[in-house]
Amino acid sequence: MTTDERSTPALDAGERPMLEGWLDYHRATLLSKCEGLTDDQLREASVPPSAFTLLGLVRHLAENERGWFREILAGEELAPLYGTEEDPDREWHLTGADSWEEARTTWLAEIEAARANVARYGLDDVSVGVGRKGEPFTLRWIYVHMIEEYARHNGHADLVRERIDGATGV
Repeated sequence: MTTDERSTPALDAGERPMLEGWLDYHRATLLSKCEGLTDDQLREASVPPSAFTLLGLVRHLAENERGWFREILAGEELAPLYGTEEDPDREWHLTGADSWEEARTTWLAEIEAARANVARYGLDDVSVGVGRKGEPFTLRWIYVHMIEEYARHNGHADLVRERIDGATGV
């Protein structure tokens, strides 16, 4: 997919289709930022000393999809995908065994699980699980937060991709 193949939500879409559309738009943006790169390029930390990489970013957003739409919204009790007690930010700390294929597959599976979960809730429904401070969230709040999370990180991905191979774009 190229950025030209992404579809933006209709200008006259209702609230839920608008939120879902913008989240899908940002998911597609991240995918386009990673396409065409090798595993080595995707694990390249291009702004040292930061461990931020495109591969780590996809893993981070898989954790976010899982955390917000499965653990908090639906109350599922799940182990982290990548984090450990010794290294809670493990998604950013890559090894030679970590691959784009695994990260992409995991991320896309978490997106599908998220879609299945949100289908059971209305925008004003309150989450089964709670956040760090014990607070529940509405699905609307979770959608807006995830759009913000992807939008912010897609800005980072723009800069990292340009640093890796010079590619720029929306």
